[in-house]
Amino acid sequence: MAELRGALIGCGFFAVNQMHAWRDIDSASIVAICDRDPERLKVLGDQFGIERRYTDAAALFAGESLDFVDIATTAPSHRSLVEMAAQNRVPAICQKPFAPTLADAKAMVKACSDAGVALMVHENFRWQSPIQAVRAVLDSGDIGTPFFGRISFRSAYDVFSGQPYLATGKRFIIEDLGIHSLDIARFLLGDVSTITTRTARINPNIAGEDVATMLMDHKSGATSVVDCSYATKLAAEPFPQTLVEIDGSDGTIRLEQDYRLTVTGRNGTAVSDVSPPLLPWASRPWHNIQESVVAIQKHWVACLASKTEPATSGADNLKTLALVEAAYAGAASGEPVQLDALLR
Repeated sequence: MAELRGALIGCGFFAVNQMHAWRDIDSASIVAICDRDPERLKVLGDQFGIERRYTDAAALFAGESLDFVDIATTAPSHRSLVEMAAQNRVPAICQKPFAPTLADAKAMVKACSDAGVALMVHENFRWQSPIQAVRAVLDSGDIGTPFFGRISFRSAYDVFSGQPYLATGKRFIIEDLGIHSLDIARFLLGDVSTITTRTARINPNIAGEDVATMLMDHKSGATSVVDCSYATKLAAEPFPQTLVEIDGSDGTIRLEQDYRLTVTGRNGTAVSDVSPPLLPWASRPWHNIQESVVAIQKHWVACLASKTEPATSGADNLKTLALVEAAYAGAASGEPVQLDALLR
């Protein structure tokens, strides 16, 4: 397969991981970068040896022949950039959260569908190797039919030092982190019919919620609890690990701290270490997220080659984004929220 030519739009905090990951993929490369901030453009361009640099996205599309674009900006700019990619018939990866509103997200999906170009959301948590290991156990049938799950991310890690804007928004943990946990719940247990949410703000120095607990009814018949906290001090800091419990008709799965996976099922009990590999450019404790960036970008390249829809396509991610919107609506009202109405 000929090497795909890509461009990265947005040279901020997380884009460095995407650039390292593209270097690890033989069949694709980033040939140009774009950012409105000349200093960020220079830093990333110099670090990765990218000479073709733009401060304007329209100029990028006009000046380059691209097979895809990787949009790593913040959510308010996503719609205009995705629609620009669609107008130029360039497949697009879009960073999460996909859009500030569900209406924007639906418009982005429609624009790419009408243009006949692929659209994938960079929803990488489900691509972490420990989460993939849980999915593999479910697919094996060893624990039978799942009826309960818990997806848990509880930490006191200071995420604000690296991303200070997170402390200023009225929405925080559900939109920034819970979106990943909700997507994992969908990935493992299927789509959701109803969600009930409770939130709290424990840290007085931030504007948004830093604790969220969500109870979900899945269309499969399973029930799950998704709980997220950046206010939980533990003896051993688990950041950035997602812990998973699944109960099935014939057994259980437990993904515990330090990537210990215990499966009790039809074949007895097995304990394994599903630690993600430490890539040469990665650093602990971020290595599980960094590894998942390579995995999702490889998936994107494979989907472009085979002309198949990505697992985290724009259309699929509408369901995860709808869960985020429903969670905030339910937290405000105190009532359960039905999902189907949001997706019409």
